[in-house]
Amino acid sequence: MSGAIGFSLPDDVAAVVEGVEAFTRAEVIPRFEANHELLDDVRRRYDDKGRYAPEVVDLIRQIRTASARAGYFNLAVPESMGGGGLGLLAYYAAWERIYHLCGGTNWLAQFTISHWAFGPSRVLERVTERAAAEVLPGMMAGETMMCFGMSEPDAGSDATMIRTRAVPDGDGWRLSGRKIWTTHVPIAEWMIALAVTDPERAAAKRGGISAFLVPTNAEGFAVEQIIRMWGEPGGSEAESVFDEVRVEPWQLVGELHEGFAIGLSGVSLGRIYNSARAVGLSRWAIEQSVAYSQQREAFGHKIAEYQGVSFPLADCATEIHAAHLLGLNAATLLDAGHRAIKELSMAKSYSVQAALRTIERAMQTHGAMGFTNELGFVEAYHTIRAINVADGTNEILARTIFQRLLGGDLDL
Repeated sequence: MSGAIGFSLPDDVAAVVEGVEAFTRAEVIPRFEANHELLDDVRRRYDDKGRYAPEVVDLIRQIRTASARAGYFNLAVPESMGGGGLGLLAYYAAWERIYHLCGGTNWLAQFTISHWAFGPSRVLERVTERAAAEVLPGMMAGETMMCFGMSEPDAGSDATMIRTRAVPDGDGWRLSGRKIWTTHVPIAEWMIALAVTDPERAAAKRGGISAFLVPTNAEGFAVEQIIRMWGEPGGSEAESVFDEVRVEPWQLVGELHEGFAIGLSGVSLGRIYNSARAVGLSRWAIEQSVAYSQQREAFGHKIAEYQGVSFPLADCATEIHAAHLLGLNAATLLDAGHRAIKELSMAKSYSVQAALRTIERAMQTHGAMGFTNELGFVEAYHTIRAINVADGTNEILARTIFQRLLGGDLDL
């Protein structure tokens, strides 16, 4: 795996990771390079409403479908759904390799493997027979895409504050409410939406929240506005509204009133993913910085000779090595059947914070060049800054870690 890691990945996992890298080099990077003027120029990337331009949406679909055909898109999807069933160590290692390879200069790479909030995963393992027959095949093939509607204007870190309601209507329900920060809802064909189905149980935090698979072209559903960030004219996050959207029994995911657990399951997958991409992006940034420090001269010396440059990079390398080990350990524990709540929280929190410091240091090492679009550090910084919030803020994760300690989980 790496000269710095004291153990090797299992042979099947190592083979898949090598295959993912080969696929990325053959299918993803060339597509990005051939269309970089479209993908890198935010004036062309988005339409006048702030959504991805149709050409961009098509490229995203091309990556998904090509990866599905090659056998990598669903590598960690449960076998019961027709996926590879390789587990979270493979999921972590494959994502880390992709981001290490592509860095901040190829954002299309994020669609190489199915992400729990964008496509097939164990989150969809308990859909109804009809949904499995009618919805899953398109997603598994990469032809269609989903999104996950959990966050609301008044329900962020405390997702139990969900206000969207599913009111009984005949043998089904009517959904009313709004969702925010739903990634890729503008281009998704389906949304898993969490809604309150038993207000009393929900108020007491004893369930009462259910998950529904809703088509984004349903009558009464609308993407209300694109959320623009980082000064860009568009984005992939949006706020959407449900206005008496009819939901049939076959659209229920899992057990009635027990949908919140499905959301938590997805968040755990997201923490593995974000830990991996933080480490991958950091390794890419360190490599760029070390190479630049050996080339750039100032005051008659390579800047690598100055402690002001070399010592901070050494600190970043130490942190990223630790983050890498934390991520591998958490994924291994989860695959072995351990809950690993503390360990996964540590891995995600530490990895993304260390990555933020590393990207900042890489930009500083490159001077003004570090701010240019060409080098990709700004794109990487935006990504890492966002995932210091996504799938559990650092503060929420610290709270979780300490609660585990108070509960007697003192193994460190």
